[in-house]
Amino acid sequence: MEIKIELPLTQDKVKALKAGDSCLLSGVMFTGRDAAHKRLFELIKEGKELPVNIKNSTFYFVGPTPKREGEAIGSAGPTTSYRMDAYSPSLIALGQTGMIGKGTRSDEVIKAMKAYGAVYFGAIGGCGALLSKCIKKCEVVAYEDLGTEAIHRLEVEDFPVVVVIDSEGNNLYKTGREAYLESLGEEK
Repeated sequence: MEIKIELPLTQDKVKALKAGDSCLLSGVMFTGRDAAHKRLFELIKEGKELPVNIKNSTFYFVGPTPKREGEAIGSAGPTTSYRMDAYSPSLIALGQTGMIGKGTRSDEVIKAMKAYGAVYFGAIGGCGALLSKCIKKCEVVAYEDLGTEAIHRLEVEDFPVVVVIDSEGNNLYKTGREAYLESLGEEK
Protein backbone atom coordinates (compact mmCIF):
# COMPACT_ATOMS: atom_id res chain seq x y z
CA MET A 1 0.00 0.00 0.00
CA GLU A 2 1.26 3.45 -0.88
CA ILE A 3 1.05 6.30 1.61
CA LYS A 4 -0.19 9.56 0.11
CA ILE A 5 1.59 12.58 1.58
CA GLU A 6 0.73 16.22 1.08
CA LEU A 7 3.80 18.44 1.23
CA PRO A 8 5.11 20.32 3.17
CA LEU A 9 6.55 17.46 5.18
CA THR A 10 5.77 18.39 8.78
CA GLN A 11 7.22 16.63 11.84
CA ASP A 12 4.05 14.61 12.46
CA LYS A 13 4.27 13.22 8.92
CA VAL A 14 8.00 12.52 9.30
CA LYS A 15 7.53 10.59 12.54
CA ALA A 16 4.83 8.38 10.98
CA LEU A 17 7.10 7.18 8.15
CA LYS A 18 9.16 4.00 8.43
CA ALA A 19 11.97 2.66 6.27
CA GLY A 20 10.44 0.63 3.45
CA ASP A 21 7.22 2.67 3.18
CA SER A 22 6.14 3.38 -0.41
CA CYS A 23 4.86 6.95 -0.72
CA LEU A 24 3.26 9.26 -3.25
CA LEU A 25 4.21 12.90 -2.66
CA SER A 26 2.02 15.81 -3.76
CA GLY A 27 2.61 19.51 -3.22
CA VAL A 28 5.70 21.71 -3.39
CA MET A 29 9.32 20.56 -3.27
CA PHE A 30 12.62 22.11 -4.35
CA THR A 31 15.43 20.82 -6.52
CA GLY A 32 19.06 21.21 -5.65
CA ARG A 33 22.34 19.49 -6.35
CA ASP A 34 25.84 20.04 -4.99
CA ALA A 35 26.47 23.46 -6.58
CA ALA A 36 23.26 24.93 -5.13
CA HIS A 37 23.79 23.17 -1.79
CA LYS A 38 27.28 24.64 -1.54
CA ARG A 39 25.86 28.14 -1.99
CA LEU A 40 23.17 27.52 0.64
CA PHE A 41 25.84 26.18 3.01
CA GLU A 42 27.98 29.31 2.51
CA LEU A 43 24.99 31.54 3.33
CA ILE A 44 24.35 29.52 6.49
CA LYS A 45 28.00 29.86 7.55
CA GLU A 46 27.78 33.64 6.96
CA GLY A 47 24.51 33.90 8.90
CA LYS A 48 22.68 35.25 5.87
CA GLU A 49 19.09 34.63 4.77
CA LEU A 50 18.48 31.72 2.42
CA PRO A 51 16.64 32.24 -0.91
CA VAL A 52 14.04 29.56 -0.03
CA ASN A 53 12.22 28.61 3.16
CA ILE A 54 13.92 25.49 4.50
CA LYS A 55 11.39 24.77 7.29
CA ASN A 56 9.50 21.52 6.52
CA SER A 57 10.98 21.49 3.01
CA THR A 58 11.74 18.54 0.79
CA PHE A 59 14.65 18.75 -1.64
CA TYR A 60 14.88 16.52 -4.69
CA PHE A 61 18.50 15.99 -5.71
CA VAL A 62 18.07 16.43 -9.45
CA GLY A 63 19.37 18.50 -12.33
CA PRO A 64 16.45 18.35 -14.75
CA THR A 65 17.06 18.40 -18.49
CA PRO A 66 15.56 21.23 -20.56
CA LYS A 67 11.85 20.88 -21.12
CA ARG A 68 10.10 20.43 -24.41
CA GLU A 69 7.28 22.71 -25.43
CA GLY A 70 4.10 21.91 -23.52
CA GLU A 71 5.92 20.13 -20.68
CA ALA A 72 6.59 21.41 -17.17
CA ILE A 73 10.09 19.92 -17.05
CA GLY A 74 12.46 17.67 -18.96
CA SER A 75 13.71 14.33 -17.72
CA ALA A 76 14.10 14.49 -13.93
CA GLY A 77 15.93 11.47 -12.53
CA PRO A 78 17.61 11.47 -9.10
CA THR A 79 21.24 12.38 -8.51
CA THR A 80 23.54 10.35 -6.26
CA SER A 81 22.87 11.79 -2.82
CA TYR A 82 26.28 11.48 -1.14
CA ARG A 83 27.29 14.56 -3.15
CA MET A 84 25.12 16.61 -0.75
CA ASP A 85 26.34 14.92 2.45
CA ALA A 86 28.69 17.76 3.41
CA TYR A 87 25.80 20.23 3.32
CA SER A 88 22.71 18.25 4.36
CA PRO A 89 23.26 18.27 8.16
CA SER A 90 23.21 22.09 8.21
CA LEU A 91 19.98 22.23 6.21
CA ILE A 92 18.37 19.54 8.35
CA ALA A 93 19.29 21.55 11.47
CA LEU A 94 17.42 24.51 9.95
CA GLY A 95 14.27 22.42 9.46
CA GLN A 96 14.61 20.53 6.18
CA THR A 97 12.54 17.38 6.69
CA GLY A 98 12.80 15.51 3.39
CA MET A 99 15.44 14.61 0.84
CA ILE A 100 14.98 12.59 -2.35
CA GLY A 101 17.81 10.97 -4.26
CA LYS A 102 19.56 7.69 -4.84
CA GLY A 103 22.33 5.88 -3.01
CA THR A 104 23.59 5.78 0.56
CA ARG A 105 24.00 8.67 3.03
CA SER A 106 26.80 9.36 5.49
CA ASP A 107 26.65 8.70 9.23
CA GLU A 108 26.66 12.48 9.80
CA VAL A 109 23.53 12.93 7.69
CA ILE A 110 21.76 10.07 9.47
CA LYS A 111 22.70 11.53 12.88
CA ALA A 112 21.19 14.87 11.85
CA MET A 113 18.05 13.14 10.57
CA LYS A 114 17.61 11.42 13.94
CA ALA A 115 18.39 14.56 15.96
CA TYR A 116 16.10 16.95 14.07
CA GLY A 117 13.50 14.67 12.45
CA ALA A 118 14.01 14.12 8.73
CA VAL A 119 13.62 11.30 6.21
CA TYR A 120 15.50 10.25 3.11
CA PHE A 121 13.42 9.01 0.21
CA GLY A 122 14.76 7.00 -2.69
CA ALA A 123 13.60 7.63 -6.24
CA ILE A 124 14.36 5.15 -8.99
CA GLY A 125 17.33 6.11 -11.13
CA GLY A 126 16.89 5.69 -14.87
CA CYS A 127 13.21 6.66 -14.73
CA GLY A 128 13.64 10.42 -15.15
CA ALA A 129 11.24 10.66 -18.09
CA LEU A 130 8.54 8.82 -16.15
CA LEU A 131 9.13 10.80 -12.94
CA SER A 132 8.82 14.06 -14.88
CA LYS A 133 5.18 13.17 -15.63
CA CYS A 134 4.44 13.69 -11.90
CA ILE A 135 5.84 17.23 -12.02
CA LYS A 136 3.07 19.64 -12.91
CA LYS A 137 4.93 22.95 -12.58
CA CYS A 138 8.58 23.99 -12.45
CA GLU A 139 10.12 27.42 -11.94
CA VAL A 140 13.62 28.61 -11.07
CA VAL A 141 13.63 30.34 -7.68
CA ALA A 142 17.38 30.78 -7.00
CA TYR A 143 20.78 30.57 -8.67
CA GLU A 144 19.56 30.78 -12.26
CA ASP A 145 23.21 31.08 -13.35
CA LEU A 146 23.68 27.41 -12.42
CA GLY A 147 21.40 26.30 -15.26
CA THR A 148 19.95 22.86 -14.56
CA GLU A 149 21.58 22.94 -11.11
CA ALA A 150 19.61 26.05 -10.09
CA ILE A 151 17.07 25.69 -7.31
CA HIS A 152 13.68 25.01 -8.86
CA ARG A 153 10.30 25.05 -7.14
CA LEU A 154 8.34 22.00 -8.25
CA GLU A 155 4.67 21.29 -7.89
CA VAL A 156 4.26 17.51 -7.92
CA GLU A 157 1.37 15.08 -7.91
CA ASP A 158 1.72 11.47 -6.77
CA PHE A 159 5.52 11.52 -7.07
CA PRO A 160 6.60 7.92 -6.23
CA VAL A 161 9.32 7.39 -3.60
CA VAL A 162 10.35 4.86 -0.95
CA VAL A 163 11.48 5.78 2.56
CA VAL A 164 15.08 4.56 2.56
CA ILE A 165 16.10 6.05 5.92
CA ASP A 166 13.51 7.10 8.47
CA SER A 167 13.78 9.62 11.31
CA GLU A 168 14.85 6.88 13.72
CA GLY A 169 17.82 5.97 11.52
CA ASN A 170 16.36 2.71 10.22
CA ASN A 171 18.12 2.17 6.90
CA LEU A 172 16.51 0.07 4.16
CA TYR A 173 19.88 -0.38 2.43
CA LYS A 174 21.17 -2.07 5.56
CA THR A 175 18.06 -4.00 6.67
CA GLY A 176 17.22 -5.08 3.12
CA ARG A 177 20.70 -6.49 2.60
CA GLU A 178 20.58 -8.28 5.96
CA ALA A 179 17.18 -9.81 5.18
CA TYR A 180 18.41 -10.98 1.78
CA LEU A 181 21.55 -12.58 3.22
CA GLU A 182 19.47 -14.21 5.96
CA SER A 183 17.13 -15.67 3.33
CA LEU A 184 20.19 -17.27 1.73
CA GLY A 185 21.32 -18.62 5.08
CA GLU A 186 24.40 -16.39 5.10
CA GLU A 187 25.71 -14.16 7.88
CA LYS A 188 25.13 -10.43 7.82
